[in-house]
Formats: sequence, C-alpha cells, structure tokens
Amino acid sequence: MTAALLDHLSGGLTHVCRAWAVVRRDGVMLGFTDHDRALAFDGIDFRADAGMSARAIVQGTGLSVDNSEALGVLSDTSLREEDIDAGRLDGAEVRLWLVNWRDVSQRMLRFRGTIGEIRRGAGAFHAELRGLTEALNQPQGRVIQRPCGAVLGDGRCRFTLNAVGYAVTLAAEIVGARRVFGFALLDTFQDRWFERGRLVVQSGAAAGLSGTIKHDRLAADGSRQIELWEPIRAAVGAGDTLRIEAGCDKRAETCRLKFNNIVNFQGFPFVPGEDWLTSVPQGRGEDDGGSLNR
Repeated sequence: MTAALLDHLSGGLTHVCRAWAVVRRDGVMLGFTDHDRALAFDGIDFRADAGMSARAIVQGTGLSVDNSEALGVLSDTSLREEDIDAGRLDGAEVRLWLVNWRDVSQRMLRFRGTIGEIRRGAGAFHAELRGLTEALNQPQGRVIQRPCGAVLGDGRCRFTLNAVGYAVTLAAEIVGARRVFGFALLDTFQDRWFERGRLVVQSGAAAGLSGTIKHDRLAADGSRQIELWEPIRAAVGAGDTLRIEAGCDKRAETCRLKFNNIVNFQGFPFVPGEDWLTSVPQGRGEDDGGSLNR
C-alpha cells in the first residue's frame, strides 16, 4: 500500500474502487472495474460497463490459501459465453487492486492468482479466484513408475516437436462433431503416429484451442482419420489451420526408437515388479511384474 493511499483511507471520506486485470493463457488481456467510469494504469484499460464485482477476499498468514469470487455480466465485447464454453478463461491470471479513482497512482494490489471454477446462468457468471498458494495443494515430486512422467516437449522431456517429421500444419478438410478430422491424403506418417499427441487449432473461431488425439488411422488409399478424446470447445470449419503433433505412449522403447530421446527419459523401466515381494526360486521365467502362475 502506498503512503498516499494510506493517508487517503485514514481521512474518513474515501474515493476507492476495485480494478481487475485478467490475462488469458492465449495472451489476451481484459480490464474491469466496479467504478462507474473507466480507469487506466500500468498500460491497462479498465472498463466500467462490465458489471464486475467481488466478494470479500479471504486472506491468511503463512501459507494458507487465499480465495475469493468475482461476479460479472456476460458481454459481447468483453466476457462472452462462448469464450467460457471454449475454456479460454480457464487458469487465466487475475490481479485485483484497490484504487483511488481520483488518483490511480494511489493503489494497492490486493489479490493475485488464477481463475478456477466458473459458473454461469441468467446472463451472468461467477468465477472462483484461487490465490498463488493454491499450487501448494497439488502433489509434488516424482512417482517411481515404469512409464515416463514427463509431458512430450516439456522442460523435463526436452524434445522439440518442431523437428522435421514430428508435426504437420495443414488445413482442416472433413470435420465431424468437432472431434473427428479426416484428410484425403496424409500418408507421410506411419499409422498411429499421432496417437496420444495433440491437435492445435491455429485459425478460425477455435484458434488457440487444442485436444488430445485418441485414434489415428491411416487407410490404404493414403487417407487419414484423427479422432480426439473430447470435442474442441468451439466451432472448427473446413479450411481452418491445424497443427498435429506426434504422440508418445511413455514407454522407454518409444522414447528410444521414435524420438531418439532416451537420455531424457523420466521413467524407471527397470524397477522390479510387485512379484519380487513373493518371488520363489524358479528355473525359468522373468520377474517382470506379471502373474506368478504363468
């Protein structure tokens, strides 16, 4: 809190309001205020016609989780229902200031975190706000398991999907129910090459949205059909640009042969199976986690 704002609050008669900055994961920034006039600071324009308000912020000492809830009106020019349906606000960064609307240099950052669960109805929405300490509620560390624990292309995997042969960018041809994509000729990749990979929409109404690939089938005539686990949460039409990335089944063999990246494998392929706990001397067979009655 600035000294000027503290003096203002101590004066008895105050001119304060709240201002929110919401930064979506695709980089789009939105600004709102519960004041009746627009505000601007830090290069952000805060709109006054969004009907935004907030309940009391619960804050505690130490590492306890801060939380709040923002309320607002759906608008065609700011927060649209289709954006919420598409998940564009999921995990968006939120900052909340207490501001002297007569002098916006007098302000205090009251909350910083992300958007959690969003409920909507009757032209309005309720967004749960989760503080920075929310991350401490998530499991940390590595799990001792045979499959790789990394995500293909992340900081632990270190594989670049921009390498030749591991991704393709092309126009959508046949789209079914926003989850099945057909291509008349896409035979430069092996059958099931993209299974467990990712399909990213790069243009059109669904630009920036993505889905995980469930099935990837290559037909004898060179046509290909790719099916996602869940539909893309916005309309995808023929001609929209798609990026399709290779998939990984987390096995050490796949890491070595398909990606040549075994040096960064994050699993434990040689960890003994549970049958070692009850193993008995035997002249044949392997203790690999399978049944003892083979």
